[in-house]
Amino acid sequence: MASREQHRRQLCAGIKTLGLALEDSKVEQLLDYITEFAKWNRAYNLSAVRNIDDMIVRHLLDSLAVVPHVAGQRIIDVGTGGGLPGIPLAICYPERQFTLLDSNGKKTRFIFHVKTLLGLHNVTVENGRVEALEPTQLFDGVISRAFASLADMTGWCQHLLAAGGKFYAMKGQFPKGELAEIADRYQLVERIDLRVPGEAGERHLLILDRAV
Repeated sequence: MASREQHRRQLCAGIKTLGLALEDSKVEQLLDYITEFAKWNRAYNLSAVRNIDDMIVRHLLDSLAVVPHVAGQRIIDVGTGGGLPGIPLAICYPERQFTLLDSNGKKTRFIFHVKTLLGLHNVTVENGRVEALEPTQLFDGVISRAFASLADMTGWCQHLLAAGGKFYAMKGQFPKGELAEIADRYQLVERIDLRVPGEAGERHLLILDRAV
């Protein structure tokens, strides 16, 4: 089993490849998070990925790849699962507010544990269905990572967006058909081809806005 120092080197190399500059304290928080994730995963089934080395690539670096592209002060991560990409984003942007929502109580219990453990005062945890959420303040961005089709994501979450807010959809292959389904209601503002270190498969971030 790889040591924490080996994991740190793996993570730091990936962060450098992504072109990010993170303080040591944030790297340590990311390592603490993925260590807890791996520990809880054995009982709570947070992810099908079992090996922590693979988790660093497929969970941490995959989430960190979108860091430069997410704008706004208030962001909601819908269908966050075990806190991806919301926890890595909250670690990178302590000055912004992140709401992490999932309907699975075991997963939100884990996120609350991590929020407390890491002292992430900028994280709010919501357990429930996105359609039922009635926020007192709307969000500048709605992000999801393999949560649903673009039609479902935009349909279920449109009531959460503030004026001028954006959808951030993390996808594998470019979903041309899904975009065509929503073309009358939402427009693709930007397509970003993500290069995740250690990940051979396609990864995309799609930024969507309401159609004019």
